[in-house]
Amino acid sequence: MRAELLPMTTITTPTSRLRDLRQNVLAGLTTSFALVPECIAFALVAQLNPLMGLYGAFFICTITALFGGRPGMISGAAGSMAVVIVALVVQHGAQYFLATVVLSGLIMLAFGALRLGKLVRMVPHPVMLGFVNGLAIVIALSQLEHFRIATAAGTQWLQGSALWVMIALTLATMLIVWLLPRVTKAVPPALAAILGVGLVTYASGLHTRTLADMAQIAGGLPPLHLPSVPLTLETLRIIGPYAVLMAIVGLLETLLTFNLTDEITATRGQPNRECLALGAANIVSGLFGGMGGCAMIGQTMINLGSGGRSRLSGVVAGVMILLFILFLSPAIERIPLAALAGVMFVVAQETFAWGSLRVLGKVPRSDALVIIAVTVITVLTDLAVAVLCGIVIAALNFAWQHAREVRSDVRDEDDGSRTYLPHGTLFFASTTHFLALFDTGNDPQEVTLDCRHLRLADHSAIAAVQTLAERYTRMGKQLRVVALSQRCSQLLQRAGLPQVA
Repeated sequence: MRAELLPMTTITTPTSRLRDLRQNVLAGLTTSFALVPECIAFALVAQLNPLMGLYGAFFICTITALFGGRPGMISGAAGSMAVVIVALVVQHGAQYFLATVVLSGLIMLAFGALRLGKLVRMVPHPVMLGFVNGLAIVIALSQLEHFRIATAAGTQWLQGSALWVMIALTLATMLIVWLLPRVTKAVPPALAAILGVGLVTYASGLHTRTLADMAQIAGGLPPLHLPSVPLTLETLRIIGPYAVLMAIVGLLETLLTFNLTDEITATRGQPNRECLALGAANIVSGLFGGMGGCAMIGQTMINLGSGGRSRLSGVVAGVMILLFILFLSPAIERIPLAALAGVMFVVAQETFAWGSLRVLGKVPRSDALVIIAVTVITVLTDLAVAVLCGIVIAALNFAWQHAREVRSDVRDEDDGSRTYLPHGTLFFASTTHFLALFDTGNDPQEVTLDCRHLRLADHSAIAAVQTLAERYTRMGKQLRVVALSQRCSQLLQRAGLPQVA
């Protein structure tokens, strides 16, 4: 059982406040560099204008940082949500996509307003391990696209000196991120690596791929406008399924990243508030022409690893995205893709739960299956399918294990009657085993079912008790049910069992 996380009382001084301010600003700046290529790539995956990804990152990152329930977590235009709407964009265009983003935001708002964020507690720990492992692999694999170029025949790997330069710069970035903390912690290692490799590349005139090779990011302030779609039931029929899918994927990834951030920071956030903020952020993003989004585990890990713990780091990251678009695009477009890829490779390595590999042979086989299944399905399909599959596997195993635990003590009374004293939980998976505990043919005329150690969990349990009573009635015998809780007693009486005592 997870221990209760209580807020710690700390004494702050002007020096410590200034240090925290500096640390969060630098963490936000570092995170903003990592957000740009990811959001551009996700926009291209969805076949949208790259600026839509950047606008979405600005609105979603800033709004969730200001009003969300998990300081330190970074949200933006996420690839998991971009993948599910490619078909919609191809068939109906960007305006229908923007309407879908707004509708998915409304669904997220409803989810938070109904206080359903606590459902994340239903996600088993093996599913969490599979989630982080799968996303770590996805993060690493997505960086390989920076080593490919578009040609008339499609895309192909870089070759010759261009490939070796990319590899060398990527490895140099990774070494800086790994080794710099041993020398100094005054600057986030990811920020130092990106700026250092960028400056060396620019000063030396070394030719390598940069952000400018992905897209031009210069632009203006996004205008506010309603999506240009007819407000009809036909439009709702088109965008409704995509909006629901986007909301499910976004909420799942957000709440799982939320849990992970709680564990890393040893603090407790407010999941329902985060859902409300995420819904509002997606609505605003859609109205201003931006992509939909959710929490981004890679950028969250960069922010946390750089010391970002407050809302300020997320706000700085979001505002910097807008500044990149408006004023700083010439400088940002010079950043080598190899530097950004190197940082994300380190993030993937640090995100992967390596300890889960060591425990695979020590945990129950069902838990090991869940870890592997969620990891593989996340990589091959998408997060929502993987998590749902993991929960189903874990739930079925839980039901199977508890179904086998139902047992009964049998006691023959002095008056010739027989008492059954079952133990365990009676629910849909254990009813067959429960009924097999009774020997209706050889039992005496009067039988007592003592339920003081038996918990009736669902309607299947009530139906099982009713079936048992009917079996004894057909044989001319009487079954008395005693020691039930008041709630279960009332339910059984409503089901037509007047012999309940």
